[in-house]
Amino acid sequence: MNQTHAAVSEQDAQRLGKDLTPVGADKLGNGSDIPAWRGGLDKKEGMAPGQFHADPFVKDQPLYRITAQNIDQHEKRLTNGQKALLRAFPDMFFEVYPSRRSASYPQYVYDAIKDNATTAQLMKYGSGVRGAVMSSPFPMPTAGEEVMWNHTLRFRGQSFSYTAYTVAVTPSGARADSLRDYKYFVHYSEPGVSADDLDNKIFYLKRKTLAPANLAGRITLAHETLDQVRSPRKSWVYVPGQRRLRRTPDLAYDTADVNTNSIRTIDQVDMFNGAPDYYEWTLVGKQELYVPYNAYRVHQGDLQNDDILLDHHLNSSLLRYEPHRVWVVEAKLRVGYDHRYATRRYYIDEDSWSIIYAEEYDQEGKLLQVSEAHTINYYDVQLVFPTLEVTYDLENNRYYAEGLDNERGSTLNFNENFNKRDFSTSAVRREAKR
Repeated sequence: MNQTHAAVSEQDAQRLGKDLTPVGADKLGNGSDIPAWRGGLDKKEGMAPGQFHADPFVKDQPLYRITAQNIDQHEKRLTNGQKALLRAFPDMFFEVYPSRRSASYPQYVYDAIKDNATTAQLMKYGSGVRGAVMSSPFPMPTAGEEVMWNHTLRFRGQSFSYTAYTVAVTPSGARADSLRDYKYFVHYSEPGVSADDLDNKIFYLKRKTLAPANLAGRITLAHETLDQVRSPRKSWVYVPGQRRLRRTPDLAYDTADVNTNSIRTIDQVDMFNGAPDYYEWTLVGKQELYVPYNAYRVHQGDLQNDDILLDHHLNSSLLRYEPHRVWVVEAKLRVGYDHRYATRRYYIDEDSWSIIYAEEYDQEGKLLQVSEAHTINYYDVQLVFPTLEVTYDLENNRYYAEGLDNERGSTLNFNENFNKRDFSTSAVRREAKR
């Protein structure tokens, strides 16, 4: 990809909200087990910030259970990674429930997506996006890079925080738990902001480690940019023992993510993030798959980490899978570039632009890893976001889970009132000294 992609015509944009949903998904169902989209979940008023969300589909019963023994019956709707997981772990299963197209967003987000459709442009080499704000820029994508930017720029609210455990599980089932506090300010989704006002910024992130004791106090600060090649993300790390905040130019691509036991790379956070320039991207098309969806059962405050984490994988009885349509995008490492993963395959929910599945392969085409995002509609805000992410390292028989907030008594709080000043280097230095 070396050319700029132009926006769609006003006539094409009028399809949004008609035969296409306001975010660009096919409005109609498949005539069998994927229903038509009818608006998703309504906003629930009056919820306390950070309150866990009751399961709106609690009365649903599973339609069937997929195991290693009956893979052949469901092969067309399983990814290579899913089949590999079932074969690797005989006690793992996928319980498939009725499909509920629950994704919904506020009207102002839908309005912004419609505006983006006629103004957004993909920069040369897919390095960034211009002419878009608030949410996904390409509701009618024609290239793999456009779909990936739809994920990166999907609506996540304007200002939110949460505290959650990350857990790396060894082949023997031993765990290394870390507790982190996250704060986000999404400049790109600020009400009233224009594309000219963005100053090349998507969001600001401050991540502080609270436990274990030997890592407590470590702070990562990141300023995420829209043009990831011309102006890469700015990042800093404060390490208590060094007592200074220092720039970290290597916080990108396949640098190991701290506290994951090197299972996951930095660009696997949020399933994929950062500059896309290391890869050639191909939009494979749409596919019907069984994917993790409406994961309200595992998003409850009465669960403990021990309930969710088994020795080799998540507790299958707490997970929910549904038939949905996904966009499929494949990435091949460019000649002359070096990365841990030579080929990557992504499966993106058509109703939310969230990556649901990711698969990573080596140079010989061997499957190394499978990642899942177990999403819900945070209907107090109306947005789709993972309540739990997991990466399975098939090569080394271990896994990593992130987003375990169950034991904390609260979940994501989208009612924060952060601003850019809260994410300055001076603000982090002041916090570190307290």
